[in-house]
Amino acid sequence: MSRVITRRRFLIGSTLTASALGLSGCDALVESDRPKSVLKIAEGFSMKTQRFLLGDKALAREFSEADLSPVFRSNGTSMPDNPQYLDWMSRQFSTWRLDVGGLVEKPSQFSLAQLKAMPSRTQITRHDCVEGWSAIGKWTGLPLGALLQSVGLKPEARYIVFHCADEYEKTLDGSGWYYESIDLVDALHPQTILAYSMNGRDLEVAHGAPLRLRVERQLGYKQAKYLTRIEAVADLGRLYGGSGGFWEDRGYEWYAGI
Repeated sequence: MSRVITRRRFLIGSTLTASALGLSGCDALVESDRPKSVLKIAEGFSMKTQRFLLGDKALAREFSEADLSPVFRSNGTSMPDNPQYLDWMSRQFSTWRLDVGGLVEKPSQFSLAQLKAMPSRTQITRHDCVEGWSAIGKWTGLPLGALLQSVGLKPEARYIVFHCADEYEKTLDGSGWYYESIDLVDALHPQTILAYSMNGRDLEVAHGAPLRLRVERQLGYKQAKYLTRIEAVADLGRLYGGSGGFWEDRGYEWYAGI
């Protein structure tokens, strides 16, 4: 456990150091090529080191209810403003559907009620934001691995992409919509869940209602909110900026392990 904690602190400290070079937090853009190249080298080292030392199935630390943070800030957008999301919200998400497709045997749609009826997992974990703040919350949701098993991944699938209802920037090519991705190691990890509950209540809009990703071994910007579609792909290079995520397309690390 001490190894995990020490490494977590090191990575957060390294991220804050990078901020001084040009990364000013979750909402900043990376303007210089030099920080990008440094982060790219560190990213490869970080992922290989973590998985070599800890293994693919090592668990992030879990806490007790006594450890829950009295205040849990929302990261990123706190209220999507697109008409489709506002309509779902006005109907208590009864008409919202999660599309699961791409390189799967059985492309499917799921209502929130269907997802809640599936076997769930509850975990109390710490959320670490690249801006430097942390908070502990209790999350309940469907293990992503179980959902993927139900639709059947094709052999060529290597990554899982999460598309969101959050248009972070207005662009003509669609690259302003928030999206994220993880590889199958993290997708099938037991603590990677599609959360619909926080601290015993349905997700609030600010925290990603009706469904968000929790991938507990990575930093906060990987925890995609307002999920609408999950896509299995063989290659991330054809998506938007080609780096596998909204912030990654703007210079952040694709692997943000802690």
